[in-house]
Amino acid sequence: MQGVYHINAVDEVTQWEIVASVERISEAYLVPVLETTLLQFPFVVRGFHSDNGSEFVNRIVAQLLNKMLIRFTKSRPRHTNDNGLVESKNGSVVRKQLGYAYIPQSCAERINVFNEDFFNPYINFHHPCFFPVPIIDPKGKIRKTYPYEEVMTPYGKLKSLS
Repeated sequence: MQGVYHINAVDEVTQWEIVASVERISEAYLVPVLETTLLQFPFVVRGFHSDNGSEFVNRIVAQLLNKMLIRFTKSRPRHTNDNGLVESKNGSVVRKQLGYAYIPQSCAERINVFNEDFFNPYINFHHPCFFPVPIIDPKGKIRKTYPYEEVMTPYGKLKSLS
């Protein structure tokens, strides 16, 4: 028997992150959690990029995103780097705090209450993130550096934008 599944939504500009949990990866469980997750962002979500899993690539999720006027794209098969930011956040944030241990499916609702009341505010207002600064080297190649001066919380990054 599988345990709780953690859904991690990350904005690519501000790194604003919303973590939610579901009992099962199916439309019945995923769509309500996905809808509340998208409403927790402090700005309008204009695009939604997911992995190629059938739980996200279906008619009901497409209808939800269309209703909210959100453009939907999905990853290419066998291209793990398409979701690099989310995958790194899964390890450095979600798994570090929530662990790898089995959590019974019946706990998903209680975990969501914890996420919404405590974990998501902690991630976005207190957890520092590195933000890349692109630098063009002498050969014309763009390299990303992560200077310490650019470390800030997602809320700090959001405030710094015009």
